[in-house]
Amino acid sequence: MVESKLSVDYSLYLVTGRDLLPNGKDYLESLEESIQGGVTLVQIREKHADTGEFLQIARASKEICRRYNVPILINDRVDIALAIGADGVHLGQTDMPVDVARKLLPSTAIIGMTCNTVEHVKKAVEDGVDYVGIGPVWATQTKKLTSPVVGVRGLGPLLEALEGTDVKAVSIAGIKSTNALHCLHGAVSIYGRSLDGLAVVSDIVASTDPYNAAKKIAGIVQAFKASPLPCFSTFPPSYASESVKRQVGELLSAVKRFSPLVHQITNTVVTTQSANATIALGASPIMATAPEEMGDLGKVAGSLLVNFGTIQNLDGMLVAGFNYNLKRKPVVFDPVGIGATTYRRTSATTLLNAWQATVIKGNSGELAALANSQEVQAKGVDSVGQGFADPVTFVRNLARKERAIIVLTGITDYVSDGTTVVRLSNGHPYLGEITGSGCMVGTAVATFCAGANLAEEARRSTNADTAGDAKLVRGDMLVAAVGGVLAITVASELAAARADVQGSGTFLPALIDELGALTPEKLATYGKVDVM
Repeated sequence: MVESKLSVDYSLYLVTGRDLLPNGKDYLESLEESIQGGVTLVQIREKHADTGEFLQIARASKEICRRYNVPILINDRVDIALAIGADGVHLGQTDMPVDVARKLLPSTAIIGMTCNTVEHVKKAVEDGVDYVGIGPVWATQTKKLTSPVVGVRGLGPLLEALEGTDVKAVSIAGIKSTNALHCLHGAVSIYGRSLDGLAVVSDIVASTDPYNAAKKIAGIVQAFKASPLPCFSTFPPSYASESVKRQVGELLSAVKRFSPLVHQITNTVVTTQSANATIALGASPIMATAPEEMGDLGKVAGSLLVNFGTIQNLDGMLVAGFNYNLKRKPVVFDPVGIGATTYRRTSATTLLNAWQATVIKGNSGELAALANSQEVQAKGVDSVGQGFADPVTFVRNLARKERAIIVLTGITDYVSDGTTVVRLSNGHPYLGEITGSGCMVGTAVATFCAGANLAEEARRSTNADTAGDAKLVRGDMLVAAVGGVLAITVASELAAARADVQGSGTFLPALIDELGALTPEKLATYGKVDVM
């Protein structure tokens, strides 16, 4: 009878490192507390111990792991794994080949492989590994990196290489409780393949309280797995356009009722008119860029807009998004002119690897640059050419790739959560004749997102069953994004039709007036919404 392989839960994968232990903390004590806190798999990693010491540590570790029925793997050393009867090994790209390890180890042994590229993943699958450790996601002090940082957004292609296989995947390098949810949420292929777990080192091993350190991350992973996909609500295929407009109207009412504080890091050209648009919709603006303020603002504001039309404080943007993610509040990213310079492209990558955007909004040139598509070119902040041949497919795929709501602005606007695409056909040519109309769309989207989040928090406060989910934000962000676009475009049509508007100079103040006069009824009457 052929013995079957052990069933492994990769959710919280602890990699040991005795050199990281805090003063006075015993290694075995820390290991046991970590397992009690929720560690589901342990890898013993000893890069500097001689064979005798490694063997002693591995045997003692195995005793503890067996006590809690947690599988134990050995890093690199097949001989140590054989000597103690470990459950398997983890191999690096320069370690013993998988086929050789298979011949030496029992048929039931678990073999994992570190993979930094798509080619690595494909080769590991071909070699018959049981799981891959993909990354490095972030830079780390626990191990000298020999491969470039992949980043959260770079994990998707590696996961795509696992499609159609039973090979599991964990992310490696720099994983902590503060970025665990961003990593789980952001690391997904366009086909929906996600991580099976997180490999953690210092956040647990270096803690004076490894039980609670492990418990915190384990809770994040468990909650995410219980509700893995969309942290955004999606429209069923039969959802009617009129219902979408009704919900947008409800969000406008919520904005006016809650008057959320909308934090905006935006370009200097549009600060005043963006603030005025926020006030007109019924919310309160705050324009703050200093990194020192972000922790406090993340606690009190309803949403964050990051618009880097004039990139002046990248550190503030980094810290802001991180804090709003921690507080599960919406982050709207407007990568203005991203295709214009290398600095803008690298800055966008840095930001999106540091935190998870809830909504990403841009014109066709900007979103094409973000997606590394050559279909549409940009000149400064403007798109060049006719736009995407198939905008519906483009926004749907980009939403899946970025795990965010995508807003594609233009003569016709498209909004997608990766499943549903909503086409919006309002707007007036005057919008293209004033500076910052696109930036005001970002402001309006952030305002509606804040209203949606606060309305959902109010609902959840009366329902304890939904209080512990793993969603990065709460509320229907697809509807909120649609609402932000409609607010500006419907108001633009109403403003342009006024007798006192004679051109772009008189149009801007009239637009602010009409934003202030918007009602759910006007949105329902004039909104041109098609659910694709």
